[in-house]
Amino acid sequence: MLGHQFKSMRITIERAMKISYDPEIDALYIRLIEGKHECRTVRLNEEIALNIGPDEKLVGIEILDATEVLGQGRVPDVTLENIPLAAAV
Repeated sequence: MLGHQFKSMRITIERAMKISYDPEIDALYIRLIEGKHECRTVRLNEEIALNIGPDEKLVGIEILDATEVLGQGRVPDVTLENIPLAAAV
């Protein structure tokens, strides 16, 4: 289990997924597909947005005010289940 002080991690699946957190603006981004993609944004609410790429694939999820949305004043711990960890940075 990784503590709440992670910056990013890389998980080996069909394509790499990256979770990054910017404490200066309290934003968490989950990138599901590597590379640059032209995306349209679908806002679920004021804090959560989905980036939809070509062929309607979900490219990423942006969470603003992450410590409030995901945790109780902090970024929550991350647990990986049945996913091999390639490298943690």
